Amino acid sequence: MKKYVASTTLPVGVEEAFAYHERRGALDRLIPPWKNVTVESSDGSLKRDSVVVLKLKSGPAAIRWVAQHTEYDPPKCFVDVQRRGPFAHWEHRHQFDAAASAGSVLRDSISYKLPLGGFLGASIVRKELETMFAYRHRVTRDDLELAAKYQAAPMQIAVSGASGLVGKKLCSLLTLLGHRVIRLERSLDRAEEDQDALAPWESSSEAEKLSGIDAVVHLAGKPIAQGRWTDSIKQQIRDSRVDLTNRLAAALAKLPTPPKVMVCASAVGIYGDRGNEVLTESSAPGDTFLAKVASEWEQACRPAEQAGIRVANARLGMVLDPRGGALEKMLLPAKFFGGALGDGSQWWSWISADDVIGAIYHAICDQRVSGPFNLTAPEPLTNRDFARTLGQVISRPALIPAPAFGLRLALGEMADALLLASTRVIPSVLQDTGYEFRFTCVDEALRYHLGVNRLESIE
Repeated sequence: MKKYVASTTLPVGVEEAFAYHERRGALDRLIPPWKNVTVESSDGSLKRDSVVVLKLKSGPAAIRWVAQHTEYDPPKCFVDVQRRGPFAHWEHRHQFDAAASAGSVLRDSISYKLPLGGFLGASIVRKELETMFAYRHRVTRDDLELAAKYQAAPMQIAVSGASGLVGKKLCSLLTLLGHRVIRLERSLDRAEEDQDALAPWESSSEAEKLSGIDAVVHLAGKPIAQGRWTDSIKQQIRDSRVDLTNRLAAALAKLPTPPKVMVCASAVGIYGDRGNEVLTESSAPGDTFLAKVASEWEQACRPAEQAGIRVANARLGMVLDPRGGALEKMLLPAKFFGGALGDGSQWWSWISADDVIGAIYHAICDQRVSGPFNLTAPEPLTNRDFARTLGQVISRPALIPAPAFGLRLALGEMADALLLASTRVIPSVLQDTGYEFRFTCVDEALRYHLGVNRLESIE
């Protein structure tokens, strides 16, 4: 029998730390993003005899891991054991104790036994545990630090684009911090499948159900990197942002009790291709297709603003998460020694996915965030430096550049807009209003998201 024990001090008391783990979506939030693991079934409970089924995929193979909770003593501990899965034995004790000074201590104790007498894969399993719990303890601590900082009363928050890369993570975070999430769907059919969903674009009566909520986060929009841009695709990109946003803003403005704040997605593409120029929220927009769409997108929020709703336009940079977006697409070329795109001198304004949702929560809670705010890390870097850093993190040299003409041949106009354009963006509003970034260095962010960090056992 082997044992692994990890311990972390949390900034909240044992009751709040336990509640975080007990709320719906906690397990999804704690699954490392580099792992192909999904929750196949769960009743959302930690109580004794409740069962969770995980599906673990590795290439074409899939394993189902069935875990049953055997102890439940809130807010002190809960225990789960493997009933079916890859181990000969697995018992995981989650323990919460008061810290010596303030806050609480989370202690994960795992007793496990490998199949075949433990002769195969012992070092691999140990590494997997160390990387997994480095992630789990970091994300738990960071989320609870966010809760401790704002101490927001429970809110009702409506979110569109809830199934997207950012939306899914945001809904999970909001739920774990004790808020109720209402998903906004475009069609009534989809909304009727979920008791916590509405379709405000479907009818005025549906929109009126939003009266009395605290905040709206509008993230929905057609993805811009799923194929070459034809005239038809470009029109869809625009309409899915501008028209839907304008209709939603107008509907919110008519509510008897409108929300206090509307956070609407935008993009750093609003600045266009600006070379080495340092860009803040006060910088003028560019004149490219994406710049014009983003400008119209932000203007589409005007009906809400005119009705007295605080509107915050989140100008997103390149979001880092291996489950989607740019990083997912870059990983395979990087593993085969891929390097800079074009000459690599273009500035990339990146941000960790966890800072995206953290900063959106900051914008909901902090009344000083109004108008445009850049959702980027404080330290942008050139594409060449980004490729080099990514290669170092995954232990591959960034040797083979992708020439600009090849990218344009493959992707057309999209290559210049998304890969070769230079936007050196600084998040001045977030810095001035006191948002505390989880990641300011791209090396640290990549190590976190790709499972390079390790947390050794304390016993």
